[in-house]
Amino acid sequence: MTMENQAGDPTLPRRRGLIISIALNGVLFVLVCGMVLYAFMLKVDLDEGKRRLAKEVETRQQVEIYLTETRNLLTNSLREIEQLKEQLAWKESDYQAAASAKPALPVVVDFRASVLGKGLVAVINNASDRYLTLVLAVRNPTLSTAKRFKLELNPKSSIDFGHLEGWQFASGDEVELFNDDFRALKITVP
Repeated sequence: MTMENQAGDPTLPRRRGLIISIALNGVLFVLVCGMVLYAFMLKVDLDEGKRRLAKEVETRQQVEIYLTETRNLLTNSLREIEQLKEQLAWKESDYQAAASAKPALPVVVDFRASVLGKGLVAVINNASDRYLTLVLAVRNPTLSTAKRFKLELNPKSSIDFGHLEGWQFASGDEVELFNDDFRALKITVP
């Protein structure tokens, strides 16, 4: 074909137009497919974001409920503590009043060196005309040890209490004598 034939052929521009149209339609199809894919990816990301947000909202609501319950428990506990403190103060004042109304324990306690050379011995003297049943509580604050003993005292008599009876007294030991009818007697070993 010569130039003349090409210029005179009426189907040639139609073919070019068809090829250009097909190419443009292919490019548009690829663009439309890309846009659809991009929209699908955006929707998936949006749905994932919504799920995360809903989960965070649910978690936050659970945390707020937990905090509210914990605050309520704390408030109730503080109220209960205050009530117990009031009761304790009331009972302590009753105990103090009852204890101060009791007479002094008619017992004198002296300490001497042990004959066997092991620590000190307490000499507990009943100065009253009645039999006394006492509870002797001793505590060594240095060693953090403590013991209780029951003692029976005859009227106007004394007993020795030392390591043979169950406690080796040392300087600084805290000694308490109790009887229901008298105030407690508290002494520190010299």
